[in-house]
Amino acid sequence: METMGRHVISELWGCDFNKLNNMEFIERLFVEAALKSGAEVREVAFHKFAPQGVSGVVIISESHLTIHSFPEHGYASIDVYTCGNLDPTIAADYIAENLNATTRETMELPRGMGPVGVQRTTVHQA
Repeated sequence: METMGRHVISELWGCDFNKLNNMEFIERLFVEAALKSGAEVREVAFHKFAPQGVSGVVIISESHLTIHSFPEHGYASIDVYTCGNLDPTIAADYIAENLNATTRETMELPRGMGPVGVQRTTVHQA
Protein backbone atom coordinates (compact mmCIF):
# COMPACT_ATOMS: atom_id res chain seq x y z
CA MET A 1 0.00 0.00 0.00
CA GLU A 2 1.29 3.43 -0.88
CA THR A 3 1.56 6.04 1.86
CA MET A 4 -0.67 9.13 1.98
CA GLY A 5 2.15 11.20 3.42
CA ARG A 6 5.62 11.29 4.92
CA HIS A 7 6.27 12.77 8.34
CA VAL A 8 9.79 13.74 9.39
CA ILE A 9 10.36 14.41 13.08
CA SER A 10 13.74 15.90 13.98
CA GLU A 11 15.38 16.54 17.33
CA LEU A 12 17.97 19.29 16.77
CA TRP A 13 20.71 19.89 19.36
CA GLY A 14 23.63 22.32 19.52
CA CYS A 15 21.67 24.96 17.63
CA ASP A 16 22.60 28.64 17.67
CA PHE A 17 20.89 30.40 20.63
CA ASN A 18 20.32 33.65 18.76
CA LYS A 19 18.76 31.91 15.77
CA LEU A 20 16.48 29.82 17.98
CA ASN A 21 15.33 32.95 19.78
CA ASN A 22 14.72 35.08 16.68
CA MET A 23 11.12 34.72 15.54
CA GLU A 24 11.61 36.63 12.29
CA PHE A 25 14.61 34.46 11.34
CA ILE A 26 12.75 31.22 12.11
CA GLU A 27 9.64 32.33 10.24
CA ARG A 28 11.69 33.22 7.16
CA LEU A 29 13.69 29.95 7.45
CA PHE A 30 10.55 27.81 7.60
CA VAL A 31 8.93 29.53 4.63
CA GLU A 32 12.17 29.11 2.64
CA ALA A 33 12.37 25.42 3.65
CA ALA A 34 8.79 24.82 2.51
CA LEU A 35 9.45 26.49 -0.83
CA LYS A 36 12.73 24.57 -1.33
CA SER A 37 10.81 21.31 -0.96
CA GLY A 38 8.36 22.44 -3.64
CA ALA A 39 5.46 23.10 -1.28
CA GLU A 40 2.78 25.75 -1.70
CA VAL A 41 2.64 27.99 1.40
CA ARG A 42 -0.89 28.79 2.61
CA GLU A 43 -0.57 30.34 6.10
CA VAL A 44 2.19 31.26 8.53
CA ALA A 45 1.82 31.70 12.32
CA PHE A 46 4.68 32.12 14.81
CA HIS A 47 4.85 33.20 18.45
CA LYS A 48 7.82 34.52 20.48
CA PHE A 49 7.83 33.54 24.15
CA ALA A 50 9.30 35.50 27.06
CA PRO A 51 12.02 35.27 28.12
CA GLN A 52 12.96 33.05 25.14
CA GLY A 53 11.75 30.51 22.63
CA VAL A 54 9.67 30.41 19.48
CA SER A 55 6.85 28.14 18.32
CA GLY A 56 5.29 28.23 14.93
CA VAL A 57 3.69 26.58 11.96
CA VAL A 58 3.77 26.97 8.21
CA ILE A 59 0.64 25.50 6.69
CA ILE A 60 1.28 24.20 3.20
CA SER A 61 -1.16 22.77 0.69
CA GLU A 62 0.61 19.46 1.24
CA SER A 63 0.36 19.61 5.11
CA HIS A 64 2.68 21.52 7.51
CA LEU A 65 6.04 22.40 9.06
CA THR A 66 6.31 23.15 12.81
CA ILE A 67 8.92 24.15 15.38
CA HIS A 68 9.22 24.52 19.13
CA SER A 69 12.56 26.07 20.13
CA PHE A 70 14.33 26.02 23.49
CA PRO A 71 17.27 28.42 22.98
CA GLU A 72 18.56 27.95 26.53
CA HIS A 73 19.20 24.29 25.67
CA GLY A 74 20.29 24.81 22.06
CA TYR A 75 17.38 22.55 21.16
CA ALA A 76 14.55 22.61 18.63
CA SER A 77 11.92 20.03 17.81
CA ILE A 78 10.68 20.20 14.25
CA ASP A 79 8.07 18.35 12.21
CA VAL A 80 7.79 18.35 8.44
CA TYR A 81 4.75 16.52 7.12
CA THR A 82 4.08 16.34 3.40
CA CYS A 83 1.52 14.55 1.27
CA GLY A 84 1.92 13.70 -2.37
CA ASN A 85 5.32 13.53 -4.01
CA LEU A 86 7.15 16.10 -1.89
CA ASP A 87 10.23 14.96 0.02
CA PRO A 88 10.03 16.28 3.61
CA THR A 89 13.73 15.59 4.20
CA ILE A 90 14.63 18.49 1.88
CA ALA A 91 12.96 20.98 4.23
CA ALA A 92 14.11 19.21 7.42
CA ASP A 93 17.76 19.16 6.30
CA TYR A 94 17.62 22.82 5.25
CA ILE A 95 16.23 23.83 8.65
CA ALA A 96 18.83 21.81 10.61
CA GLU A 97 21.70 23.23 8.57
CA ASN A 98 20.51 26.82 8.97
CA LEU A 99 20.00 26.47 12.74
CA ASN A 100 23.59 25.17 12.92
CA ALA A 101 22.51 21.93 14.61
CA THR A 102 25.55 19.92 15.68
CA THR A 103 23.49 16.83 16.46
CA ARG A 104 20.16 15.75 15.05
CA GLU A 105 18.04 12.68 15.36
CA THR A 106 15.55 12.19 12.55
CA MET A 107 12.70 9.74 12.21
CA GLU A 108 10.53 9.35 9.16
CA LEU A 109 7.05 7.91 9.51
CA PRO A 110 4.72 6.90 6.71
CA ARG A 111 1.25 8.35 7.25
CA GLY A 112 -2.09 6.87 6.27
CA MET A 113 -0.97 3.25 6.09
CA GLY A 114 -2.51 1.90 9.28
CA PRO A 115 -0.37 1.26 12.38
CA VAL A 116 2.65 3.59 12.48
CA GLY A 117 6.02 1.98 11.87
CA VAL A 118 9.32 3.85 12.03
CA GLN A 119 10.96 3.68 8.62
CA ARG A 120 14.25 5.34 9.39
CA THR A 121 16.11 6.84 12.30
CA THR A 122 19.25 8.79 11.51
CA VAL A 123 21.62 10.54 13.91
CA HIS A 124 23.96 13.19 12.48
CA GLN A 125 26.76 14.84 14.41
CA ALA A 126 28.79 17.74 13.11
